[in-house]
Formats: sequence, C-alpha cells, structure tokens
Amino acid sequence: MIILGTNSIKDTGYDVANSARFNRADGAYMDRTFSSAGNRDKWTYSLWVKKCKNGVEQRLLTTSDNATFDDNIRFNSDDTLTVICNNSVVLKTNRVFRDNSAFYHICVIWDSGNGTSGDRCQLFVNGTRETSFSTASYPSQNQDSFINNNTRHYIGVTNVTANSHFLDGYLTEVVFQNDSADSPVDKFGSFDEDSGIWKPIDVSGLTFGTNGFYLDFEDSGALGNDAAGSNNFTVNNLTAIDQSTDTCTNNFATLNPLINTNQTLSDGNTVLDFPQGNDAHMYSNIGFSAGKFYAEFKINSFTADRAHSLALYTDITTTGLYLNFCKTGNANVITSFGSAVQTNLASFSAGDIIGMAVDADNGTVDFTKNGSAYGSQVTGLSSNFGGKYLFFGFFGEGHGSLTRVFNASCNFGSPAFAISSGNTDGNGYGNFEYAVPSGYYSLCTANLAEFG
Repeated sequence: MIILGTNSIKDTGYDVANSARFNRADGAYMDRTFSSAGNRDKWTYSLWVKKCKNGVEQRLLTTSDNATFDDNIRFNSDDTLTVICNNSVVLKTNRVFRDNSAFYHICVIWDSGNGTSGDRCQLFVNGTRETSFSTASYPSQNQDSFINNNTRHYIGVTNVTANSHFLDGYLTEVVFQNDSADSPVDKFGSFDEDSGIWKPIDVSGLTFGTNGFYLDFEDSGALGNDAAGSNNFTVNNLTAIDQSTDTCTNNFATLNPLINTNQTLSDGNTVLDFPQGNDAHMYSNIGFSAGKFYAEFKINSFTADRAHSLALYTDITTTGLYLNFCKTGNANVITSFGSAVQTNLASFSAGDIIGMAVDADNGTVDFTKNGSAYGSQVTGLSSNFGGKYLFFGFFGEGHGSLTRVFNASCNFGSPAFAISSGNTDGNGYGNFEYAVPSGYYSLCTANLAEFG
C-alpha cells in the first residue's frame, strides 16, 4: 500500500538518514537561548514532521518569556495548523492534519517588511502555499516577532514553566534561517517530475545566519547538534534510542492510532498497551499486497490466562491469522481461513521477541521466537492473500473487569527499544535483533516501492 507523500517515490535523489522521535509521555523537547537577537522581521522555519497523535495541541516551535508573550507554530487540538505572534493568531488553517502515516513538510516564512500585507506571513505545506484560513490576520509592516529574539526557543513543547503541549511524532530536516524569507520551493524541496510529489533536497549549502540552525539528528549522542554551525539545542528526555531511520525519504510502518481507542500507543506509535476491558484490534498503518516482509514484536508484559494474539489482518476488515498466547499456557497458531491450526507450542515470557515473516506471493507465514523457528510454516494462504492488503497487528482480548492486560513493542525496522545485535534486510534497511530471513524485507516505503 503506497501512501501519498514522499513515501511513493522509489528514488528521491536525496536521502534523509535520520529523524528524532519525540514521545509525548516522556516529556521530550529541545531548547536553546540565542545569545543575541537576530532579524525579527525576516526569518524562515522549515521541518518535516510525522504526527503520531491527533486531537491535542502540539508545538513545533515556541519562544516565550513564560509570562507575557508566546510566539509559536503548532498543531491545534482540532488538528488545524496555526502561526501565533504576540499571543495573536496570524494564520489558522481550515485544513486539518490527521494523517499519521506520512511526513508533512511545513514551512513558515515571516517577512513583515514586505509591502504586500498578505505576504508578510506565508505558510507552505508539502511545497504548496496554504490559502484557505479560518483566521488570517497579517502583521503590520515591520512588526517584530519574538521568534529570533534573544530568548529561549523550544522545539516540541510550550515552555518549561507550562510544561505542556508536547509533540508526539517524528521530526527531521529542521531548519531555521535568520534574515531569510525566500520561497521554499528551491531551498527545501522539489516536486518529483514523475509523480508530482513534494520531496526534500539537500539543505546543507544554505545560508543560515547568526541564529540559524540545521538539525539533522545524525549524531545519536547529541541529537540537538546544529549541523550548520554552533547553535546546538539542549535535549530533554531524548536519548540515543530516540534517533530513528524513519524519515521523509524512507517512511517505516508504525501502528495506526486511528483504529480505535481501546489501547494506548507511545514511542512514535511503536509501543502498544492494551488495558483490561473490551476486545481491541491494532494493526500497522502501511500494508502490502505482494512481496515478502518481516517484523519483530517484543513482549513487554502480559497478565492472567486470557489469550492475546499477534495477528495478520487482510484488507483491514478481517483478522486472518493469529499467534495466540497467554501467561499460563502454551501458544497456538490459528487461521480464520481454516487452512492451518497449530497447538501446544512453547509458551512465551516477558522479554521474548517474536518474528513474523509473511510471503504474500506464495501465501506462507513463518514465526520465530528469539531468533529460532517457532512451530511449522503456515502454508496454503495464497487464495486468501491474493489481491488483498496485509497488515501486521495485534488482537487484545478483554474480559470485563478482569485484569488481562498486554504491552508490546513493534519493530517494523525502526525500533524504539534497544537492539543488541543490529541486523538489516537485504537492501540494508531496518534494525532488527535477529537475522532477517533471506529474501524478506522491512516494512518501509523504499522496500514497498520495489517489492510491495
């Protein structure tokens, strides 16, 4: 399943290596205080963001004195996008941003010296200028913003005092240009000549200015490092594990937060928590209808004797196959197609990693437990897979007030948990604890463009 965005382009011409994973539950953010004010009438801010949570306010850039003013660029709780200056809304989109499967490129140009009022604040999304706003109150000529002032600037939070509105998502290619307000088209991206999709280009040669910075997140030990100079950001509640290879040029699958509300997702939508109560389904936000794909699932905790399941969904609506396990008994492999049933397999413990290798072309599924074959290959599924999209996922079986909970981490190639070995697929993508079976690939858009 190819999702619109840079995801659909097999060869982007420029590959972005890393992103930073901001986990709202951890209170992750970055901050820096500029030593002196830059040009507060003219600046450009550009970034790529994969939004993991909807329905809550999330900050992309904020500067504040914690008292009287608050300039920011943010997603609102209604999922619109807003630019604020001097505590007043300058631009608020009619458009909502609820796609949790792809990266958006967002660029804000502040040029209050411009003689044309409507050009003093410009907002671009994926290379196209936004023109439909519920609020459009442009600044007066030469109005100073507090962004680019000699105050503390925050990425991913309101400010330390308020300690709120944390970002839940991935950021990459974060650029701030001091004293620059040019069109973003030839600076940050270009439209693919075949698909027309907006894609990133190399920004390292830009002029950044005194307070300018370029966060490429390529140093896992210093995620706030300014690749363009010395305007490094302090990282807060971000560690090396929050460096990700999930980027705007190779987008990895994560879990889909739009499915239902019977579970909690965290760590870039790679960690799943099923609470007690009702049954709940969860599956990846990217699927495939052809090719061979591999994923790993680490069981963090599960309780009681009610079964929990690693699942393979077909066309989303059907749970086609379950690896069904519980705390006090053995595991079973069950298919709703009636093709195969395996029972009394060895039980699981917290910390075990289950591998799942799906061959959509030949209709087979293989499981591993901590790197070793688990059960026998499930075969004969070609007629069930043919023409359908397949999604890795889970089924959590609730049971009223009984304490039957389940927590697991998913690894589609860009994990949020520590990997001790580090194995890639045959294309060099992914980071897995155990060797990827020969001919199988991680679930990312670079592989989907070739195989899926």
